[in-house]
Amino acid sequence: MPTNASQEKIHLDDIAPGDEFLSSEYLVDAGQIVDFARQFDPQPFHLDEAAAKNTFFRGLAASGWHTGAITMKLLVESLPFAQGVIGAGGEISWPRPTRPGDVLHVKSTVIDVAASRSKPNQGIVTVESLTLNQDGEVCQRLVAKLLAFRKPA
Repeated sequence: MPTNASQEKIHLDDIAPGDEFLSSEYLVDAGQIVDFARQFDPQPFHLDEAAAKNTFFRGLAASGWHTGAITMKLLVESLPFAQGVIGAGGEISWPRPTRPGDVLHVKSTVIDVAASRSKPNQGIVTVESLTLNQDGEVCQRLVAKLLAFRKPA
């Protein structure tokens, strides 16, 4: 189901395995890739198109951490969890690089919902989030454990 920031916030009891959330789109350009890399991942394949041609990536590629940051922005906008998207661990992989001109969006699917035994007001929701490009190719796969809260009494 498509979601956005204006959607009503959901709580632990509103979430079930199989629930889906779809983000808006985000256009990645070469300038963003280079700017992010200069600050956080200064490697030739993230900084310079010509230098990148002679690397494993065979062209300019966004840092996986840049793709992760974009994914986080899209998750905050599309997962309407009450009290925010609060991570409690997870697994991340980048099956293909994000390239200049890619238009990314995130499709998130709830895998599991587990109420806490020791903290009755909260639980853990396991969510698989696929960051897809304009061709439906997976640029990032994130399986995260997210904290979710019950509605206040």
